[in-house]
Amino acid sequence: MKRIAIIGGGIAGLSAAWSLEKARRCGLALEYRLYEAAGRLGGVISSETIDGCVVEGGPDSFLTEKPAAAQLCRELGIADQLLGSNDAERRTYIVVKNRLIPLPDGLMFMVPTRLLPTAFTRLFSWSTKLRMARELLFPPEPGTEDESVAAMTRRHFGQETVDRLVSPLLSGVYGGDASQLSVRAVLPRMVEMEQQHRSLCRAMLAARKAPAPPSASPRKPGSRRSLFTTLRDGMGQMVDGIAAQLQPGSIHLSTPVHSIARTKPDERRARLHLPDEEGWLIETAFGQERFDGIILALPAWASAGLLRAIDGPLAEALAGVPYSSSITVTMGFNREELRDLPPGFGYLVPASEGRRMLACTFVHAKFAGRTPADRGVLRCFLGGSGNDELLDETDSRLTEIVLKELGEILGLHAKPTFVRICRSRQAMAQYAVGHLERMQLVRDSVATLPGLALAGNAFSGIGVPDCIRTGQEAAETLLRTLENEAAPAAVSEAAS
Repeated sequence: MKRIAIIGGGIAGLSAAWSLEKARRCGLALEYRLYEAAGRLGGVISSETIDGCVVEGGPDSFLTEKPAAAQLCRELGIADQLLGSNDAERRTYIVVKNRLIPLPDGLMFMVPTRLLPTAFTRLFSWSTKLRMARELLFPPEPGTEDESVAAMTRRHFGQETVDRLVSPLLSGVYGGDASQLSVRAVLPRMVEMEQQHRSLCRAMLAARKAPAPPSASPRKPGSRRSLFTTLRDGMGQMVDGIAAQLQPGSIHLSTPVHSIARTKPDERRARLHLPDEEGWLIETAFGQERFDGIILALPAWASAGLLRAIDGPLAEALAGVPYSSSITVTMGFNREELRDLPPGFGYLVPASEGRRMLACTFVHAKFAGRTPADRGVLRCFLGGSGNDELLDETDSRLTEIVLKELGEILGLHAKPTFVRICRSRQAMAQYAVGHLERMQLVRDSVATLPGLALAGNAFSGIGVPDCIRTGQEAAETLLRTLENEAAPAAVSEAAS
């Protein structure tokens, strides 16, 4: 009987546990335990219903094109709860001098692909528009080393594109700073396009003309896949769905792990041909337990704390992954009071505007059926890199800040019917310049520690599907390590 400990009960740790549970159901002699320091599962994912409105404390959806989350929902039997975004109404605005300027049609992240919408948008000055046209004809030399997203954007399209477009877009996704984020880690496709075509405009136009690859999933004629997908009653449905499927007694809430240690082989037992005791020890308030393997599904800084006495360089590499914090302020309103909102999903606020808010989502417009017909919900974001002091503000002060800025930007002066505030400290990994090299060092170090696997948003993607994938990969890696050839067959059978 093999025993595996999972430390961390966010979606990555839960996905690892579900992979192990599937292997156990297929006959693998396996026992697992999941330890979570908090009194609830899900990590940053939290959902509740207030006045009939679904309110998300963390991520409100996932990218549809990344399959891991939807596949997990199918395995859990909740695929009928998947809900696509209302893309017919999809429009995003950028705040420029208190005015909402829509992103021009044909914009592929920072790359314009349509002439007229780019020429007539008020988002960019004429000098930036000319810079974009020049990029098509006289592109800069490709970069030879990792650089920030801001640096790459500046080389191609100028500083205004960084300030008014790239920085707010990345702040909305990563809560990070475009001048610090690695372009090779965050936008690898852009790097590849630059190497092949030099001009990003030229590369994007070529990509749009290229036929879909044979492996692309078939769609019905005329069908269009939504950009975002969520669950009808909240992202917490995934958390609850996994927890309901796990082995009874396998989840230990309010149980922080104080330390982990490796157990060494006992030469005397080996000479007597007795079972070896090599493995891992974890220590909680309830004592020590021995396991054959451990999955650390924690923020990199938390994993570093547990690994420092075991592998100093590995711990140092993990501790070097920067994190940002975030605050969501969700407000409910009577729908009539929001009648003057522009159509679309919401807006982003560039740092150059000097505001505390980073973004605002019009929840009732983004997803149909998550609010009553007579209610509207605005989800406002604060925090991000360099704004940790906001975490210590009172709820009343945060509410005051948000209402003031909503009034100045949207002209909204109504009193909300409810306010829900969620703080996530040091939760969003930042893929700084050099991130890929750091992760290679992490992988090399982990390879020297049999029975250890890592999962979470610090490694190869920060979204919910990425966290699910890393949890699954961590479980499968451990099973292969512990069971050699038997475990992969069990996992493959379980997944089929």
